[in-house]
Amino acid sequence: MAIIEIDAVLHEAHRDNHTHRDVNGGWLRPAVFGAMDGLVSNLALMTGVAGGAVSQQTIVITGLAGLAAGAFSMAAGEYTSVASQRELVEAELDVERRELRKHPKDEERELAALYVSRGVDSGLAREVARQLSRDPEQALEIHAREELGIDPGDLPSPLVAAVSSFGAFALGALLPVLPYLLGASALWPAVLLALAGLFACGAVVARVTARSWLYSGLRQLALGGAAAAITYGLGTLFGVAVGG
Repeated sequence: MAIIEIDAVLHEAHRDNHTHRDVNGGWLRPAVFGAMDGLVSNLALMTGVAGGAVSQQTIVITGLAGLAAGAFSMAAGEYTSVASQRELVEAELDVERRELRKHPKDEERELAALYVSRGVDSGLAREVARQLSRDPEQALEIHAREELGIDPGDLPSPLVAAVSSFGAFALGALLPVLPYLLGASALWPAVLLALAGLFACGAVVARVTARSWLYSGLRQLALGGAAAAITYGLGTLFGVAVGG
């Protein structure tokens, strides 16, 4: 009795502690990286234009145009990408569905052979495959997961991907423009706010990567700052060349 109770306690402890992070990142990864993309690209665009010694109005218009163009580009790209992927997956599911309808026994043997290849006893593998194949929809789901590595009930939505990408990019791209919209007349407030946003995004990414939030934040700050500095230098050179 004491051994059973100890085993039960150990099992409970293992169950409570044996958890994993979402390695796919869930909604957090695309949202954070979309905002980061908007931040870096619009900050670099605005600093590049500012390096050419243009007017404040030109910098603001450039920032707003970069926000709109980048957000629509991201949304269109994500929609097309996810829609194409979904169409490909649905086409493969149709192929598998036809095979299950025309050759159910062959598909059942194929599933059993897959389990055997993974170390399951052949008799048990055949029985498991037989029971799983009794329901056509369940059989399709099992074959899709085992052969294609997908979950038919969890396909991504192109519209959700497009709207999410648009919103995340626009939010990130807005940060460098915001100080100007609030009355700033110099570039440095926009740069400071954008760099702070980059550090925050990098720190949030640490939730996905399990890195130190300080390391992740400083890394993104350095990368974004380098991009802004380089484009500012290029803008200065181009401004001198064109002005000269």
